[in-house]
Amino acid sequence: MEREIFVNLGKNSYYIHIEKGLIGSLGEEIKKVYPAGKVFIVTDQNVDQRYGSSVSESLRQSGFPVWKYAIPPGEESKNLRAAETIYGELLSAHITRNDLIIALGGGVVGDLCGFAASTFLRGVSYIQIPTTLLAQVDSSVGGKVAVDLPQGKNLVGSFYQPKAVYIDPSVLDTLPGKYFRDGMGEVIKCGCIRDESFLSLLESLMGRERVMERIEDIVWRCCDLKRQIVEADEQDKGNRMILNFGHTLGHAIETLSGYSGFSHGEGVSIGMYEITRISEHMGLTEPGVSGRIKRILEIYGLPYRLPDMDKEELLKSIGNDKKNLGSDLNVILLEKAGKAFIYQTDVGFFR
Repeated sequence: MEREIFVNLGKNSYYIHIEKGLIGSLGEEIKKVYPAGKVFIVTDQNVDQRYGSSVSESLRQSGFPVWKYAIPPGEESKNLRAAETIYGELLSAHITRNDLIIALGGGVVGDLCGFAASTFLRGVSYIQIPTTLLAQVDSSVGGKVAVDLPQGKNLVGSFYQPKAVYIDPSVLDTLPGKYFRDGMGEVIKCGCIRDESFLSLLESLMGRERVMERIEDIVWRCCDLKRQIVEADEQDKGNRMILNFGHTLGHAIETLSGYSGFSHGEGVSIGMYEITRISEHMGLTEPGVSGRIKRILEIYGLPYRLPDMDKEELLKSIGNDKKNLGSDLNVILLEKAGKAFIYQTDVGFFR
């Protein structure tokens, strides 16, 4: 059964389509929103092996000339060098502003492809086809696109909304365990910041098998929550910041591990627990919330303990975070489970 979510952003509005088996009919679906022109697919080498040929063929059968470029998988590919390579491939394919770029893959592909689309020729239309749990519930929705610098994650980017998002939850059946856990970090975050009943549901499901039985509902719920927040604050200047719960510390952990020691979801999981443990101690969060977060993280095999890292380097990386405004740092805390708020402090909060 197809589910649709309309993201109402005026001229930047678009639909999110959620349906099992959708990846097999993408050509027909995309033709409804983009009737003619060239299509350039950006994917990664792993996703390309599994879906690259079938997606390309579906588009060709619908009358689209198709080009494709696959990047090496992993966060290490999300940088300005990779963006420059994509620009060269787009030029070789003679892509114009009347053509379409497709991001086929996880969060790295979506962020990098979206960034390239937003900047190439000052903007080419693009579509998101997320193939990981993390990308389906979070990074493919909302229009944040970016690349990393050595100093930190997502420091060069823009807000650039896709023309549509097509989500096929059935592709998650073959998702390796570490990528499933990675996505569950963002799923759990949704319950923490806005929906205590959703958090209770995740507690009751007790693992991947039962989550997959409810996966269409879970993906829809996360996307709709994000839709509500993005519609109210597209440019991330106010309450949209609550989506960054756990991210300030999580991004610093990812950066110091060279984007390979900890995945995004693992970093966020540690960040959610650690920041809530601190805020509870300060009397800013209802007692017992950090313990509840810890239990849920354990259910889904996610870390919660801060790794052994140089404390001063960690604080320096936190200070480079894009949410750091001058000497002030906006961190996202929980008043209680399901209710987040923005707290202005500085890096001393983490000492």
